[in-house]
Amino acid sequence: MKILIVEDDTKISAFLEKGLIEENYTVDCCYDGEEAFYIITTNNYDLIILDLMIPYIDGITLCQDLRKIENNTPIIMLSAKSSIEDKVLGLNSGANDYISKPFSFNELIARIKVQLRNSEILTNILQIEDLKMDCDKKFVTRGDKRIKLSSKEYMLLEYLLRNKEKVITEDMINNSLWDMDEQTASNVISVYIYRLRQAIDKDYKIKLIHTIRGMGYKISKNV
Repeated sequence: MKILIVEDDTKISAFLEKGLIEENYTVDCCYDGEEAFYIITTNNYDLIILDLMIPYIDGITLCQDLRKIENNTPIIMLSAKSSIEDKVLGLNSGANDYISKPFSFNELIARIKVQLRNSEILTNILQIEDLKMDCDKKFVTRGDKRIKLSSKEYMLLEYLLRNKEKVITEDMINNSLWDMDEQTASNVISVYIYRLRQAIDKDYKIKLIHTIRGMGYKISKNV
């Protein structure tokens, strides 16, 4: 899951980025409305966290501009303004949710999950054959065996499971799992695929991760 934070307060932005990464989200940050509009229209995000008071293009105008071009990415608006009128203005501009500062990070995480569920991106349990991922408890099992994965391996497996039976290209993996500062080479992706195979396929007769030559990878019951 890839989230963009649009927040000009660098301390708040860094706090949100650190917390979201710990929750296994991929995170990009930007600090003004003009930059945000460019980044959003040239990249794919699963959700946007948008501060109301940002330079050049304010959050209300940015939200309206995105909806005008039919960008329907879920937007959670953050603001120090907490009046009913401000909340109504934010929601009427096209935001999906509105949180007043200061806020609880746990509440923000809960609201993010609601928006991702509403956009049919997020489900709690992902499964194919006897491989199961519990996204709330953050653990993976195959049969009755617990599978230990690194953060990036977990994110890659989650992405494959959310797109099971579909061919996933290396560009899709790069755009969804690596932020703008760490876009990576194909051989690095191959290493992570190899590690996943070692973890979830090596000791099992039925292989689930498949390489589709010249195209990419897929997780499937069949090649």
